[in-house]
This record gives sequence, structure tokens and C-alpha cells, in this order.
Amino acid sequence: MQPIQLILTILGILMLSLIAIYAFSPRSLYGFLRNALRRKGKLTERSIRVGDLVWPYLEGGPADGEPLVLLHGFGGDKDNWAMYAPEMVGKYRLIAPDLPGFGDNIREIGRDYDMATQAARVRDFLDAMGIDKCHIGGNSMGGFVALRFALDFPERLLSMTLFNNAGVIGANESELQKEALAGKNPLEIHSADDVKRMMAFVAHKPMKIPGQFRKIFYEDFAAHRELLDKIFWNLVEDGTVKPLNDKLNQVKAPTLVIWGRHDQLIDVSCVKVLEDGIPNAESIVFEDVGHVPMIEKPKETAARHLEFLAKH
Repeated sequence: MQPIQLILTILGILMLSLIAIYAFSPRSLYGFLRNALRRKGKLTERSIRVGDLVWPYLEGGPADGEPLVLLHGFGGDKDNWAMYAPEMVGKYRLIAPDLPGFGDNIREIGRDYDMATQAARVRDFLDAMGIDKCHIGGNSMGGFVALRFALDFPERLLSMTLFNNAGVIGANESELQKEALAGKNPLEIHSADDVKRMMAFVAHKPMKIPGQFRKIFYEDFAAHRELLDKIFWNLVEDGTVKPLNDKLNQVKAPTLVIWGRHDQLIDVSCVKVLEDGIPNAESIVFEDVGHVPMIEKPKETAARHLEFLAKH
């Protein structure tokens, strides 16, 4: 067999193998792709005991670098930062945990998941990691937790970066706010096909997700539906009944606000609230971006984030 024929034969076998794995064992292929993203970001999966909980987290970058702790949003997990990591791990010790209630962390419905409790748990996580001070960042719900952390434990922060964070009310209602006021949870997934609707709600230009992977997302949501519904309404109550608008002037940490212009979950009008409320806050609003700028435009978002961190 000629070399070119051999190469084509091998490629054909590999392609057929991938098709078979996708069809009959999609979780294996999904895990392979997830791990490939982690390797690209030079991330290693680890875990640590924090009280009676075991926190899984991803870590990358120099061990002696300044710690950069990144918190995911509602329905997300530590891998939400995998696409962002390659831009950040050159200088900083990036740490992305699964928050309690999500990913591979504890998912017991009987526990509390309000933002103040989660912020205190993050403090305990940092204590267990031996981290006295860090840069913190959070997207959506994770941003709410970061903001609560900045208010409750200001001595622990070098800086804070908020990516489309919950926790404040802007001048304009978002689509999510309108749905929530009507008693609906727009982030609930009702079928594998409904994953497409949810992704289009979150991202301005969502990537296409293969059908077998959509099934995985739906199955994982369905397995924890009751808990996720509880956390969603806790988040809504904390963000609408007890927003942090009037406490923003108490934030001591240097703060960068990053937002997507086309966010349907939390309206871009919140940027002005954060700018006006947090002393000396900086901000950047990306066009053609929705709720997850670190996924939708990772390079551009990271560039602005790195500029900010270099100053602090």
C-alpha cells in the first residue's frame, strides 16, 4: 500500500471511530473534547476538602503567580473558563472551582445557596487553599457571589472583575427579569431540543451544539432540576428583592466591569449602575456579545482583563 493510501485509510478508520463513539457513547467523546480544552488551557483538575465539602477545581499557570479565582454562573461549572484560560495562565495562577450546587461539587437540595452563604464558602475555599489574597472574577451568578465577597471580605481581594454579573438592578428590564416576574424560569431546559433555545438566550451568536451533546446537557439538567430551580429562585430573590445597588459604594477592591451589549439575561444598563456606584470602577462593553463574553470573545475579553490586572 502506498503511503498516501495508508494515511487515507487511517484517517477513514479514525473518522468512522469518532462517528461510532458519537452515536453510541457521546459522553466519552464529550469528555475527550472537554479534556482537550483543558489541556489547551494548561489546566489540571484537582480537588480539596473544605469543611464537610469536597471542592473540585481547575488550576493552571505558575504556582507562584498571583491567584486569579474565577467563578462560573448559574447552570455552569469550572469548565466555563477553559476557553479563557489559555490567555490568562502565562502570568497568573488561575483557579476555577465548581461552586456548591453545580458541577461535581455537593448538590444537596437541603443546603442553602443564597449569595451570602456562597461568598462565605468561597472564603473557606481560599482558606483551605492557603490563599490570603486574590484577584477574583465572576460571570452572572458567579459575579454576584464575587460582589458579595468583595463587600463581606474586602481584606481578601487584590481586585475584582465582573462579567455580566447579577446582583444589581439597572434602568431597563431584561428578558429574564420579565419572565421571572411572570413566574417563569427561562433557564429551565424542557428537552434536548430546548437546549438550542437556551443557548440562543445566553449567547448573542451561539455555537451549534450536536444533537447527542444536547441530550447530555438536558440529562444533566433533568437530574438536578429541583435543586437548580431552587437556586434560580434564590438568585432572583437576592437580585431583585435584595439587590446590592445601595451598597456598591462600600466596595474597596479595584473593579473592572465587562459586559456584552446584547445580554438578554441581565441588561447592559447595569453597567452604569456599577460604574456610578463602585468607586473608580472601569468598564468595557463588547458589541455583538451576549451574557458570556469570556466564551463568546475570549481573546478580546482576556486582553482587557490582563490590562486591568497589570495595574493592580
